[in-house]
Amino acid sequence: MTRRESDRRILVTGFEPFERDTVNPSWEVARALDGWVCEGAEAQAVQLPCAFGRAIEVLDGALAECRPTLVVALGLAGTRLEITPERVAINVDDARIADNAGGQPIDQPVIAGAPAAYFSTLPIKAIVRDMRAAGVPASVSNTAGTFVCNHVFFALMHRLATRPELASARGGFVHLPCLPEQAARLAGVPSMALATQVEGLRTLLRTALTVRQDVRETGGQLH
Repeated sequence: MTRRESDRRILVTGFEPFERDTVNPSWEVARALDGWVCEGAEAQAVQLPCAFGRAIEVLDGALAECRPTLVVALGLAGTRLEITPERVAINVDDARIADNAGGQPIDQPVIAGAPAAYFSTLPIKAIVRDMRAAGVPASVSNTAGTFVCNHVFFALMHRLATRPELASARGGFVHLPCLPEQAARLAGVPSMALATQVEGLRTLLRTALTVRQDVRETGGQLH
């Protein structure tokens, strides 16, 4: 099925490389999914800058162009062992380090006057269940941090909650581990092969499009 023939869209975003890295798994996975058709919906990949403010501007342009049924934003969590769908986005920017544009907001709202938090509208526990069944390590994450990943996640969920043209869309954020070539440079950092990450995201998108009511099973953490 071609892009023109498909009447539904999946927007998948990934970030440009950050700091000293020359690759970012979130973008490598996103662009590997570009053009893939699942349940009658075609994936469209968009790269976001790793910069506060500017990332939301690019996201807005992609939302306006794509008019998606489903939005999945991807980011890198370099110390994680698994693919981790995020549960909640919080309305705070608190950057431990500067972004790619040199910005470093501290204790600032992502969107002034917006709610304190938004929950993902993806069926995150069903997604974890199905990825594990497919042999892909996965778990629910209860924090997306306070850097550009959470910044984009919160902005996305605010738009899905407040814009009538996006009222029927579901969305959320997913953190990915490092790629092996990144781990080879950083001793002791866990990694996951790109092919495994892509397969995990194919499973995630399929589940997100077909499961309307999330499963009720534990995904909590003690700390």
